[in-house]
Amino acid sequence: MAATSGGTYNKVFVSASTVDGAENILPLAYGIIDSENDASWTWFFEQFREAHGVKYNMCVVSDRNESIIKAVSRVFDGVPHYACIWHLWKNVKTLFKKSHNSLSKVFYGMAKAYKQSEFDELMEKVEQVDVRVKNYLESASYEKWARVYGTIDRGMVMTSNIAECINACLFEARELQVYDFLEEVRQMFARWNLKNHTSASHTFTTLCGRPQEMLVANEEAVLRMKKKYFDVGPYCSDVYKPSNLLNTYSIPIRPLPDQNEWNVPGYIKDQIVQPRNHKKLPGRPSKKYRDKMYSELYGKKRKNSCSTCGLKVTIGVHVEMDRVLYS
Repeated sequence: MAATSGGTYNKVFVSASTVDGAENILPLAYGIIDSENDASWTWFFEQFREAHGVKYNMCVVSDRNESIIKAVSRVFDGVPHYACIWHLWKNVKTLFKKSHNSLSKVFYGMAKAYKQSEFDELMEKVEQVDVRVKNYLESASYEKWARVYGTIDRGMVMTSNIAECINACLFEARELQVYDFLEEVRQMFARWNLKNHTSASHTFTTLCGRPQEMLVANEEAVLRMKKKYFDVGPYCSDVYKPSNLLNTYSIPIRPLPDQNEWNVPGYIKDQIVQPRNHKKLPGRPSKKYRDKMYSELYGKKRKNSCSTCGLKVTIGVHVEMDRVLYS
């Protein structure tokens, strides 16, 4: 899940996303709420459940926002709720500044470990450097952030950093009016989906994207071993195959309905919208507030990349997982 506040209208944009079998960003739902509170997040999860239902091996990964924790427990009772390891380590860096530099790689190794013995060995190193960090990670519950303790397979989704990619792409669009902003979000997600669908339709290897690269690397690593050739296809999950990716993007993202078709409650229609109260803040403004032309907002290409996963994004054009709803 992603949440972005600010912009011209001081609302919060929220979205739910995951990754597809090729490890591309797959948007699932989005909307605008007044603020990140219990009622707003409960509403969003209720709408999401109505649209997508409850999937097998579904889980939630978030930055442990209290309102999200409450909403998930109410709407998706029984669905595991995991902590984003990036946000968890950010807390460690804040609380134990003298220890985080030497323990960063150790922590991420623990979080991603597949074997209990590997996890225990790394945790001993943490205890030797700073027992306070060990106690903090233990109090956060191992099953909430360590892969080896997870009750379901989280796959590659260990952080909620998809939000950073989406927020970067929508940075300038936040200056638009609400309807125009939502339409820009829809068009952006539609471009991503079309690009990923086209890529899958032109893929003729066993798997797609990074999983195929990992498969090729493993095959090259065992060339010196004495073995008979065998087809690896049956041993690979269908999730990572081109046919599954085509099914993933078979449902189009439809345009927003015309205003005449909106189902607006009567008490909303009767409200008189007043101009927004604006108070000039002290000091020099950080940027000029003026209406920008479309070409100014989307005519330039600016490339960013996530500092954690290295995923590259291009703002205003195309995009090749702080909150993810399920894996």
